[in-house]
Amino acid sequence: MRAAVLTQFGAPLTVREVPDPEAGGGEVLVEVLAACVPPYAVEVFSGERRYPLVPPVVPGPGGVGRVVHVGPDATRLRAGDLVWCDSTVRSRDDALTPDITLQGWSSRGDGGARLARHLRDGAFAELLRVPTENVFPLPAAAEQDPARWAALCVYAISYGGLLAGELEAGETLLVSGATGNLGSSAVALALAMGAGRVVAPGRNPAALGLLADRFGPRVRPVRLTGDEAADRAAMTEAADGPIDMVLDLLPPSAPSSTARAAAMTVREYGRVVLMGGVGMLGGDDLALPYPWIMRNSITVRGQWMYPRAANVGIIRLLTSGALDLAPERVRSFPLDAVNDAVAYAAAHGGPFDRTALTPLRG
Repeated sequence: MRAAVLTQFGAPLTVREVPDPEAGGGEVLVEVLAACVPPYAVEVFSGERRYPLVPPVVPGPGGVGRVVHVGPDATRLRAGDLVWCDSTVRSRDDALTPDITLQGWSSRGDGGARLARHLRDGAFAELLRVPTENVFPLPAAAEQDPARWAALCVYAISYGGLLAGELEAGETLLVSGATGNLGSSAVALALAMGAGRVVAPGRNPAALGLLADRFGPRVRPVRLTGDEAADRAAMTEAADGPIDMVLDLLPPSAPSSTARAAAMTVREYGRVVLMGGVGMLGGDDLALPYPWIMRNSITVRGQWMYPRAANVGIIRLLTSGALDLAPERVRSFPLDAVNDAVAYAAAHGGPFDRTALTPLRG
């Protein structure tokens, strides 16, 4: 098969022939129709993000595809099924604290690295070998535009954060990082789940305007100034009432003060979910006051990725029409243009901009 290979950090991806993967027991072989190219992929491949990929490797965090072969443990999947391949792979030998790797993308700890050595290659290829439990059937409608449905890579993360914070219908959510590629998906998803209003802080007035225009008065944009106290006051005022939950999706480039200003807008007994990259590349730690957390009974939790069932939930939301991908701006690239796709994604990382790779077999 043909695949895009990261031969070393800082070098362009190389498209070349590599051996076809072979699926064993507990695995599924999928022909990749479309794979998401995140806006920060250029930072991963340059080494700036310090992801624990070990070149040479085929990168790519999940994708839409068609099943070619299923292992003997699959009872419902069949060859020819249209599916979503989730990149979040969990070890099978510890149900309580499983090791995790993002196939073709990243991993956590020594156990995750060991898992990545077994399932190392991702979706920037014609064929993808995936654990059976990471394959999810898609509706027939997805076949009309697989590149658009590759945005599941983004929405599943936001959904995982909202599930972790137990967002309820009618509540007020603040999305820290709302004008970003990932944060904007959380705004759309929260509204689809019934949030009463969403406070959307950011520095980019055009992106804030886009959110307001698309979603109307249930979204409350806030222009950040960098003054922590003033920004906190502005976000609180925009909510026009208690903020029940804060979801932080800020990138590694954001200062901890921005994350703290947003987190401390939450009401007494409120919830704060941390899913962003603040501090991953250095900088100050997120210093939340102990007395404030304790006396206000605040719940603060981290959430890396999402549970398996989140994939089913997000597919149901899309299938029902509660969440609509139609307004998203999607640009597709063939496998041979993978480096153009990476560059395009980096330059088009705003709200609802999606870049997809379509490695159809010739």
